Amino acid sequence: MPSLNVSFTDEELEGVRAAAAAEGKSLKQYLHDLGVREMQRSQFVAGARQWADRLRGEFDDAFPDEVPPTERPGGAAAA
Repeated sequence: MPSLNVSFTDEELEGVRAAAAAEGKSLKQYLHDLGVREMQRSQFVAGARQWADRLRGEFDDAFPDEVPPTERPGGAAAA
């Protein structure tokens, strides 16, 4: 099975060890799970964006008075 060496500063490693211990996991398992969760999160976000893009026209037709936050006066902060 492939493996990976990862470098941390002493402070970073202390924090990562504490996070692993808080989840009741070994450092190796914690870092493995963290990488897998991030990959899954990225896939979920990409899928959600594709889903939203497919439905955007239908939403715009159903709610013609709804203006996206980026197009409102003041930009996204106006939302």
